[in-house]
Amino acid sequence: MDYEKYDYIIGMDSYNIRNILRIIRQDSGNKVTKLLDFSDTSGDIADPWYTGNFDDTYDDIKIGCEALLKYISDKASSLI
Repeated sequence: MDYEKYDYIIGMDSYNIRNILRIIRQDSGNKVTKLLDFSDTSGDIADPWYTGNFDDTYDDIKIGCEALLKYISDKASSLI
C-alpha cells in the first residue's frame, strides 16, 4: 500500500481527510493531516470551485505550504 511509502498524507479539508481515512482504513503512523494544521490557522481550505474565491484559497494554500516546509525543516534540523 502507498501509505508506507510516505511520511505525510495531506488533505485540504475534512472531507478529504474522511475519504483518505476510508481508503487507508487505519492511520497507525499518524501521517494523515490537513494542510492548515501545520499553520497557526488550522481548519479547512475552502474549495474555490464552490466559493469562487480563488485568491483566498491561494493564500490559505501558500500559508499551509510555508508552514509545512518550516515544520519539515525544523524537524530535520533537530536530527542534526
